[in-house]
Amino acid sequence: MLASLLAAALTLAAPAPPRAPPSPPPFVVVVDPGHGGDQDGAISPGGVKEKDVVLQIARRLRPKLERLGARVVLTRTGDIGVPLTTRAAVANGLKADLFVSIHLNSMATAAGRRTSAGVETYFLSADASDANAAAAAARENADRMAGEPLPDPGDPVAGILQDLEQTAALAGSSRLAYALHERLIAALGSEDRGVKQAPFYVLAGARMPAVLLEVGFISNGAESRQLLSAAYQEKIARAIAAGVAAWRAAERRR
Repeated sequence: MLASLLAAALTLAAPAPPRAPPSPPPFVVVVDPGHGGDQDGAISPGGVKEKDVVLQIARRLRPKLERLGARVVLTRTGDIGVPLTTRAAVANGLKADLFVSIHLNSMATAAGRRTSAGVETYFLSADASDANAAAAAARENADRMAGEPLPDPGDPVAGILQDLEQTAALAGSSRLAYALHERLIAALGSEDRGVKQAPFYVLAGARMPAVLLEVGFISNGAESRQLLSAAYQEKIARAIAAGVAAWRAAERRR
């Protein structure tokens, strides 16, 4: 009996084992499949809609980012319309670490549809890098929902555009754009159409590194067939996830 009491006392007196350090909070990624609802986006030669393909890619991307430890939120999970301003507002409300908007490119002319292919990656600027960047921004900005207000010189979005070169978000967006673009080109073997800047309305309100990916030309017959392939979509999703992982590693070293 005495031995049992002594053993119990010694157990109670022993110091508690050290607590494991708390796990770091998950980083938050908002993935934005472009268009949706009444906004079809670009159309393939066979009639497939951009909004459907980018949603498929976003769904494939989600588990790959989750395996990196991310909390992933899609701005839409079905065929619904989401105002452009709401998309960035979702990311701001979640205090997301990054915002990735996924799109497919298109050319208006028959000659352009035959010859234009490849990947372009964008981050925000008040001025477009070139005429193609300006055209891409005009096309995507045309998705502004009915009744959604236009930006005016007095609103916060206009202020962001005016002061963008002084913000940390611009530098972070640039680094994120290059990290994702390099992995996409390496993985897909696509034509490298470069990292560019343009005044995309969907990016304007984001308070974190934010990029818009044009992962291929759905208007090009050969490339559209690739983009509709599950295997090719998996390549795109893996490349984006690899780019996010590389960007995070580089940011931690900064």
